[in-house]
Amino acid sequence: MPPPPPPPPPWGSNPLEPVLQTVAAFSRRLLIAPDAAPDDDARLLRPILSLSLSPPPTPPPPPPPPEVLKKDSNAAPLTKEEVGRATWMLLHTIAAQFPDEPTRQQKRDAKELMAIISRLYPCKECADHFKEVLKENPVQAGSQAEFSQWLCYVHNVVNRSLGKLIFPCQRVNARWGKLDCPERSCDLEGSNDIIPNR
Repeated sequence: MPPPPPPPPPWGSNPLEPVLQTVAAFSRRLLIAPDAAPDDDARLLRPILSLSLSPPPTPPPPPPPPEVLKKDSNAAPLTKEEVGRATWMLLHTIAAQFPDEPTRQQKRDAKELMAIISRLYPCKECADHFKEVLKENPVQAGSQAEFSQWLCYVHNVVNRSLGKLIFPCQRVNARWGKLDCPERSCDLEGSNDIIPNR
């Protein structure tokens, strides 16, 4: 026995009929009762809302080219050094954007951010060391300059413990300047011959 034929569409032979009905109803409403209650709008929209046309299914995305798969197969978790560089980059950028006159809440947030990092940092040995560094060097966040200088000093404490070179903190704004600065070199003092242009 063949399946029954599909029911006729609710709008008759013209698929735009519900839209036309709704436009006509809105037009009448605006001409006759522009101050009508919002409930009337929902009633007027029913012909359009009753349409249950489902969009066509979207095809699955094409598979990635083989060279992308090959590149991804070599992906690996970040190393301790990569996580460290990314963390310092984020912290110095935050310090560079810190307000010149922070609110009490912003000062608390800066201190709490450092405390959170010392607790959640993905390298336990590094996190424990950072806790000790913070104990010996409490966060100074009275202004953008103070926070940036404090962070540079603390970064140098960590670098010394790792046998790395230290960064001259008087150059911190030249290195990390405000994001909206031309060539990222706000408040540059002296020449920037040791800092490559980006």
